[in-house]
Amino acid sequence: MQLWKKCVAECIGTFVLVFFGCGTATALKCAKNVFDPAYFMTAVAFGLVIVAMAYSIGNISGCHINPAVSIAMLVSKKMTGKEFGAYIASQFIGAIIGGAFLCIFFSTDTGLGTNSVYSGNVWATLLIEIILTFVFVIAILGVTSKVSNGAVAGLVIGLTLTLVHIFGIFFTGTSVNPARSFGPAIFAGGEAFANVWIFIVAPLVGGVLAALVYNYLSDGQKEEVPEEAPVKTAPVKSGPTRSNKKKKR
Repeated sequence: MQLWKKCVAECIGTFVLVFFGCGTATALKCAKNVFDPAYFMTAVAFGLVIVAMAYSIGNISGCHINPAVSIAMLVSKKMTGKEFGAYIASQFIGAIIGGAFLCIFFSTDTGLGTNSVYSGNVWATLLIEIILTFVFVIAILGVTSKVSNGAVAGLVIGLTLTLVHIFGIFFTGTSVNPARSFGPAIFAGGEAFANVWIFIVAPLVGGVLAALVYNYLSDGQKEEVPEEAPVKTAPVKSGPTRSNKKKKR
């Protein structure tokens, strides 16, 4: 598959994630730092986007649609530096387009689903996002390590993202994705944009840690590869060869 096609797929996937995920949070007025019934619907929306995209563009780009996932794949040597750079650029472009579309339907005063610092504590916010991203990415690495998991991988990843959102929305709004945070933040501006660096750094750290831990734990374990179809050969005819026939003569 050509790299530019993978990049287009990543751009589209990240756009869909931001538009529908952050859009749902904005439409339902999902407030952070306050228990809200809208948590569940927002978490489900993010999870369903991943499921939808995994089964639509997964066979094209792998459906990273998240720089934290891409950096984990880079650390795991499952993609090259060139691919990593192209994926990151595509994901951020898709997120920015998603944020721009949100502005069409919502006022920037709504927050556009941006993330926030938990109780004004930057270090606590960093730690929360690192843990959430670690759990999400290590689940991705595990479920995609076996070809036999292909049929359910998208569902498992989507449910894992739903899980981390159910827990994390109360604290930070849940990022676990630098592109997803950056896209809406540049349009919301103000405090959201001033703090967006936290939601870029923390997920990247969480992604790297997940890759290092998973690679260490799975060291020596053979990756499952698809079985190759047996090569069909023409049946060998029995009987004397030409040389044998000459000798008999």
